[in-house]
Amino acid sequence: MRFPLATVGQVRRELARQLSTIPRARWWFLLAVALLGLGSYATVLVPQLMGQIVDLVTGDGAVQAMWRIGAELVVASVAGAAMSAVGFYLVSRLSERVIANLRQDMVGTALGLPTHQVEDAGTGDLVSRSTDDVAELSAAVTETLPTLSTSLFSIAATVVALSALDWHFIVIPIVVVPVYYLAARMYLARAPKRYAAERAAMAERARRVLEAIRGRATVRAYSMENRMHTEIENASWSVVRLGITARTTMLVLNSWMLGIEFLMLTMTLGVGYYLVSTGALTVGAVTGAVLMIIRLSGPINTLMRVLDVIQSGYASLARIVGVVADPPVPVPDCGADAPVGRVELRDVSFSYGSGWAVRNVDLTINPGETIAIVGASGAGKTTVAALLAGLRVPDAGEVLVDGYPVSRLSDSERIARIATVSQEVHVFSGTLRQDLTLAKPDATDSEMHSALDRVHAHSWFDRLPSGLDTVVGSRGLQLEPVAAQQLALARILLLDPAIVVMDEATAEAGSAGAGALEDAADEVTQGRSALVVAHRLDQASQADSILVMDGGKIVERGTHDQLVARGGIYHRLWSAWTVGRRELDADPV
Repeated sequence: MRFPLATVGQVRRELARQLSTIPRARWWFLLAVALLGLGSYATVLVPQLMGQIVDLVTGDGAVQAMWRIGAELVVASVAGAAMSAVGFYLVSRLSERVIANLRQDMVGTALGLPTHQVEDAGTGDLVSRSTDDVAELSAAVTETLPTLSTSLFSIAATVVALSALDWHFIVIPIVVVPVYYLAARMYLARAPKRYAAERAAMAERARRVLEAIRGRATVRAYSMENRMHTEIENASWSVVRLGITARTTMLVLNSWMLGIEFLMLTMTLGVGYYLVSTGALTVGAVTGAVLMIIRLSGPINTLMRVLDVIQSGYASLARIVGVVADPPVPVPDCGADAPVGRVELRDVSFSYGSGWAVRNVDLTINPGETIAIVGASGAGKTTVAALLAGLRVPDAGEVLVDGYPVSRLSDSERIARIATVSQEVHVFSGTLRQDLTLAKPDATDSEMHSALDRVHAHSWFDRLPSGLDTVVGSRGLQLEPVAAQQLALARILLLDPAIVVMDEATAEAGSAGAGALEDAADEVTQGRSALVVAHRLDQASQADSILVMDGGKIVERGTHDQLVARGGIYHRLWSAWTVGRRELDADPV
């Protein structure tokens, strides 16, 4: 799955909405249109004044002082350039603000989407839209706005000026425009799909690169460097091939334009000869008309050529609006009472599309109770945790938190009840204080110190050069995995939810600081309802009840002693775990 492409209607509505958020945008746009129109008309006066110079030299026209015509040429040129520049500045200012707002809305929308939707679509697709497509759209606007606005207004002003000069010249645009239209239609019939395919290939390339970077430890562990390199190479060459195919469409359009330009010049010379021979116009007037026609071919050709950039930019715009056009609808408060911490999964089943990930799961967690889930990889443990946290919606059955379906809880109601800690935690760039106050913006220094102390983080916190004001994350101090996990657990303490879901949150406990990390996890679950996806069976043995999953179903449940005595799957897992721990403890390394 990928995020959808926006339709033409969705793009139009979104652009109108974005413009409506900018103060006085309509008036600024109308002023820009007026200035661009006047600027184009001023530039059309230039060839007419040059025609007057021809009449002055040949003596066929009214005699005027050369200095006066020269002054008019200078005024027309300067005025046209100034008005066009100001008009373009106003249009560029509006367009860049719209692009900036679109990017913010897209990222904000993506952050508000259900986690499973982002995962199904692929983070590479989202990253490509927020980087490659935004850059492509910005470049397209920067490159095409001057030429597009100038070309359109120049064409309109030239047609009006030719009509005022002599109606015969209108025959030329009437004959040429349909041919241009035919060429443009042939181009547009092929180009959008080809550029969309190129953008999609860029998203696939981004996904491959991100996978290789994020999974570099696994890549090295399994000696997959050559395989990953080949996949990235294939994705990159796919971008190259599709890019060449898209640009080939433009080459065909260029061939059409050369033929049309030859036709237009030939017709211009023929009409001009006819008008001079009949005495309808002077040589100078016809010279001005011919110069206008020659100047007209430039804007038309430019307009046709920028279709290449416009199509590429529109493909990127459609991908950006595709994320923004269907934002998640906020769930209103359902009036849930104060958090208690009771969880019920009633006959819950869920599928990722090919077979059941979990099937007919019944689970109850009473307030203050800790339930551990164990089982082999792929048994459905993480899926149950995601269903409880509201990150997934069951295909059948219901998940109740304090008697309310978790999907009906608003964000504030759900956050007050449930928090999740996984094995992979993120340390945000900024000060440690900023990282902690994400969970509780009004937390005091004493509360943050207390939370860090309760998760046994003092061993590394006391060594920080600036305490809570120490910069951590990718732009500061890189915390060790155990320290990062303790920081995540400290955020849970500050958030103080009624229910905590721990999805292998102490998997790093096999390294240095194992005892401190396990004690921190115990501190977080103390007095709260907890669902623990146990990576370590000694952690599961301390739970009030243990669920053993296999093939998406709960096959055993009970306390540690009951399950060991039963001699089933958990007994075998515990025996293997115990033997492994004894061997590890006996290893002097």
